[in-house]
Amino acid sequence: MTNKKKKLIICISVAIAIIAAVTIFMRSNKRQPITIIYETAKVERATISNSVTATGTIEPVNKVEVGTQVSGIISKIYVDYNSIVKKGQVIAELDKINLESELASAKANLASSKSELDYQETNYKRIKALHDKGFISDDDFDIADLSYKKAKEAYLVQLQTVQKAQTNLGYATITSPIDGVVLSKDVEEGQTVAASFSTPTLFTIARDLTDMQVVANVDEADIGNVRDGQRVTFTVDAFPDDTFEGRVKQVRQQGEEESNVVTYEVVISAPNNDLKLKPQLTANVNIYTEEIENVPAKALRFSPSKEMMNDGEKIKDCNATNKLWIKETNILKAYPVKTGITNGIRTQILEGVKEGTAVITNAKAKGGTDEDNISELNSQERSPFSPGPPERDKKQKK
Repeated sequence: MTNKKKKLIICISVAIAIIAAVTIFMRSNKRQPITIIYETAKVERATISNSVTATGTIEPVNKVEVGTQVSGIISKIYVDYNSIVKKGQVIAELDKINLESELASAKANLASSKSELDYQETNYKRIKALHDKGFISDDDFDIADLSYKKAKEAYLVQLQTVQKAQTNLGYATITSPIDGVVLSKDVEEGQTVAASFSTPTLFTIARDLTDMQVVANVDEADIGNVRDGQRVTFTVDAFPDDTFEGRVKQVRQQGEEESNVVTYEVVISAPNNDLKLKPQLTANVNIYTEEIENVPAKALRFSPSKEMMNDGEKIKDCNATNKLWIKETNILKAYPVKTGITNGIRTQILEGVKEGTAVITNAKAKGGTDEDNISELNSQERSPFSPGPPERDKKQKK
């Protein structure tokens, strides 16, 4: 092979390599079509709110302290902590020996007074018959009448004594007054309880642990904004990732002062179907004192331009300061709206669009040199330091 042929072959190979490299480079830099994607949000019932914070305690709605009205020794206890009880179920018994003795004594005295009453009644009838015939003086009749009345009164007293002794004997059997769960047990078998001056508490029973409440202490500066029915959210340290909800049920009028700080108790419903909330847990409470329906605020800041529109789309603007944009087929149409309060994130819409209407909040471009490249086109929301929106490929418009 001659030198000329070798040089020719080398030149052809280099040329082919250059052409291949240029082809690959051009393909890799070929711009993809740009498509504008509109982000929307519905005009819906969301809330702007002001809230009052407080702390409170979880409590059962219905809680009963079970005690005893008679003194004695606890002979039997049939329940323990967390026991499920039914109304009327026997949960404890006191020693009944003394009470049964008192009842027997009262019954004996009743029988004696009944005998005395029968005698005085018979004697009164006899004296009265003789007095009516004039055989007995008035003094003797009055004495017989008085004795009969005293015997009758003595009998009634003894009858009440028997009834009291029977009642006290019944009190020796402690029953549950409600269906519920035993929260606390304050006595043990063999312990003596004295009911002389006050009723000692033996058990505390909650009716339904799925129906709880929070008793929160609200500062006097905030209590004026709290009303029945207001929405409440609260958390407990036992479940830091859970937020519980309820409603204000009652604002109590009696204030409590501690360390020169006056607070008022606010009772809040706390549904507890999953039984996570336990009595005496501390709750961190937010009471929403004002809630207003609104829409996302950035929908009011959106403003379309030709650069952020697809081919064939048109803009129909309106002469209004506050407006919302809605895409209707190939037209971006502005609707004037009347706004209310705002917190910077959501703005109250008083009139102009109906609830459920989808309004544009942002526009993004998909495409360019990379199909997965997404860049925001809404200049109202874009950072001033971010690059501008991609331009359309001029070749595509030809």
